[in-house]
Amino acid sequence: MTTKCLAIPEFFDRDRVSQTYRVPYQARAHDAKAWARQHNISPSTEDKQRICLLAIDVQNTFCLPNFELFVGGRSGTSAVDDTIRLCEFVYQHLNRITEIVPTLDTHTATQIFHPIFWVDSNGNPPEPMTLIELNDVIEEKWRVNPAMAASLQRSLESLQEFARHYTRSLSQNGKYPLTIWPYHSMLGGLGHALVSAFEEACFVHNIARQHQTRFELKGGHPLTEHYSVLRPEILAEPLSGTRIDPAGNAQKNTALIHHLLGFDAILVAGQAKSHCVAWTIEDLLNEIEQRDPRLAQKVYLLEDCTSVVVVPGVVDFTEQAEAAYARFAEAGMKRTCSTQIFEQYL
Repeated sequence: MTTKCLAIPEFFDRDRVSQTYRVPYQARAHDAKAWARQHNISPSTEDKQRICLLAIDVQNTFCLPNFELFVGGRSGTSAVDDTIRLCEFVYQHLNRITEIVPTLDTHTATQIFHPIFWVDSNGNPPEPMTLIELNDVIEEKWRVNPAMAASLQRSLESLQEFARHYTRSLSQNGKYPLTIWPYHSMLGGLGHALVSAFEEACFVHNIARQHQTRFELKGGHPLTEHYSVLRPEILAEPLSGTRIDPAGNAQKNTALIHHLLGFDAILVAGQAKSHCVAWTIEDLLNEIEQRDPRLAQKVYLLEDCTSVVVVPGVVDFTEQAEAAYARFAEAGMKRTCSTQIFEQYL
């Protein structure tokens, strides 16, 4: 089936996708209404086939050069190229996409995966990209920074006990080892914001389709990593005799799971393919397999709008990402791209 794409609006500038700028909301609202009239775009409530675009962490932190965790991939410009294609996809299929669900990695400084949380025997924090495993904690190669006790209003002993529990659980559950990341996606900071060009595309869709963009925040709990928007790496479950469950969302996002599975099709894009994207899809697949394995067939993976974490000379998660996507496809999900999905499937 051949699907005619809408034209890309003149105000979209591919060269500005790698930049931050203020979206002129009032002007874009006017443009979106005019665009909807010109192309006879109806409100999303009239969609016969309800399609959701789940856009994972399309934020400055991950998608723009010179930000903290730019996903350059093997090409060095991957996340910028992905976002260009994603924005164009939104505009070209504005009349088909019912809802956009952008996720936002949301952090503060004193979290378990940031350098300030840990110290060595000399009181020095780990360097970014350090991996901390269970033996490192048991042998006290890395200990919880004593200052965290006051910051998190917990005893140092309970935090050290939790550190052992946490690293042990990651290993037992087949997760990546605890990675110490550079400070990133800091709440209130520029890195936390959506890429300006993608935010603009979401806003135009919002107005043209008369449908609210559904923003989903994740990652605020200080005692767990939170790659997947559907659940953290380790659920916040108190250990006997300790208080390790501070305020914050570290439970399964049941509301979002139910919401996503209510669509006829779920399109998945964003960053990074090897981490937040892969873990989100993995958690979605786990839920699907518990409910009805046939639901996997409604999930479509836009592989030209996502890239793998590659730090030259340090880490390359390409093989892990490929293995995950092969597993998703075997379960019934469709591996496709933004330029072919409607022609091939929808």
